[in-house]
Amino acid sequence: MITHDALATLIRTALPDAEVEIFDPTGTMDHFNVTIRSAAFSGKSLLDQHRMVYDALGDALRDGRVHAVQLTTIARTTHTS
Repeated sequence: MITHDALATLIRTALPDAEVEIFDPTGTMDHFNVTIRSAAFSGKSLLDQHRMVYDALGDALRDGRVHAVQLTTIARTTHTS
């Protein structure tokens, strides 16, 4: 079991600019739908984007705090003025 804040912190540690939205569809605090927007995804394939997130969640997935995660990753573009 993991809180939404702790899950978001794991992701933001690896992707500091990430905007993270988390939904727990089962209410069990171990299955999550997660949407992440980050400039770090720019130019990366969907598979590579998901690998970046799974790497960030590695320990939580291995120790069972996160049982299942459905990812939506969005490459956020950066604008310069």
